[in-house]
Amino acid sequence: MTDTGSTKDLDPVEPVAAPADDAGDGVSEEAAGAVPRGEEQEAGAVELPDGVWDVVVVGAGPAGSSAAYAAARSGRRVLLLDKAEHPRYKTCGGGIIGPSRDSLPEDFKLPLQDRISAVTFALNGKWTRTRRSKRMLFGVVNRDEFDLRLVQAAEQAGAVLVTGVTATGVEQRGGDSRTVSVTLADGRKVEARAVVGADGSASRIGRHVGVTFDQIDLGLEAEIPVPESVSRHWAGRIHLDWGPLPGSYGWVFPKTDSGTLTVGVISARGEGEKTKEYLAAYIRRLGLSGFEPLVESGHLTRCRAEDSPLSRGRVLVAGDAAGLLEPWTREGISYALRSGRLAGEWAVQVAEAGGAADVRRQALNYAFAVKAGLGVEMRAGKVMLASFEKRPYLFHAAVSLINPAWRAFARTTQGHTTFAQLMRDHRAARKLAAVAGRQ
Repeated sequence: MTDTGSTKDLDPVEPVAAPADDAGDGVSEEAAGAVPRGEEQEAGAVELPDGVWDVVVVGAGPAGSSAAYAAARSGRRVLLLDKAEHPRYKTCGGGIIGPSRDSLPEDFKLPLQDRISAVTFALNGKWTRTRRSKRMLFGVVNRDEFDLRLVQAAEQAGAVLVTGVTATGVEQRGGDSRTVSVTLADGRKVEARAVVGADGSASRIGRHVGVTFDQIDLGLEAEIPVPESVSRHWAGRIHLDWGPLPGSYGWVFPKTDSGTLTVGVISARGEGEKTKEYLAAYIRRLGLSGFEPLVESGHLTRCRAEDSPLSRGRVLVAGDAAGLLEPWTREGISYALRSGRLAGEWAVQVAEAGGAADVRRQALNYAFAVKAGLGVEMRAGKVMLASFEKRPYLFHAAVSLINPAWRAFARTTQGHTTFAQLMRDHRAARKLAAVAGRQ
């Protein structure tokens, strides 16, 4: 079966070298959400440029790099801070869907590992069916390469990158104060007229803002090197398995150029052991248990409550730090890129604000911009998740057997539509969600 419609081409470039020895241990549910050991210690006395910055961005992942890029393009003095050196491994399938592609910096060259045009669907290992599209659905990247390219784009736009430093908090003086201080682990402070917190799902800047979550999920992943024959078998195709736990699913993303498969599962937090068992069973069913993983890792994804704040004073939050991700699929890259771009643009306005009232107005404008786009999509995603948790077999039957449903899936990954638009414009989508969600 094929999809109709067009998609912008994703052009590969020569890959960026990854660290030669980046190994990881399997993590427990609790450890997945913990602050990494040793994070509190600065890697030596890293020199920081003097002066007050227009915008300081904490965290150089997709959200932070996008924020720094957007703010720096306007000619402002921008500092981008991160505790890690790039490139570094991140637990992530690495799928670059249409909305991610459309939010990248100008002239950005994606370091693609593979181009996906087919999906194999399974219902907990059964009722397997592969659907194919004439056009590419999305691309796959290694996050270490992808994130490094984003950091480089921010630097090229004029942002100053400083790594090996950990931001431990923010201090705001209130009133009409024109600056805010970012406190580092070694006690130093960095002064800014606006701050963007993009320091991940366990964000310290997010805690300062008061971000709250109503959905926390545990993702476990293995990066598995495979022989060329196995890699060729998976080239151009992903695997999605609707899992045995409510709201759970598994995935295989091929990193063909690297000769690895990213295999992972995700389910609601609180089912740590069962999630581990699901991953082990999934790998076994796929015939991959005989290969030694290069990396085994885990993480918690946190999805914001609808009334959760996106700012406090001169501090904005974006991406995982704000709990912005797709609730059903838990896809976060496109949300990070889009919210990061918005945060960078509105941080410039906050930096230029003269008093507390003007700061509040610009911060509210950022919140409105996020809620009008990503917020609407998240609302639809939560409806989809609630229905999927109860009757995953209906979703499996739809995308596997019903051509309009498959085309809707394909068009969503390509960026031609969203879950919110599908539910608004198509009665069949609303009916599927309603039927699946009945008690």
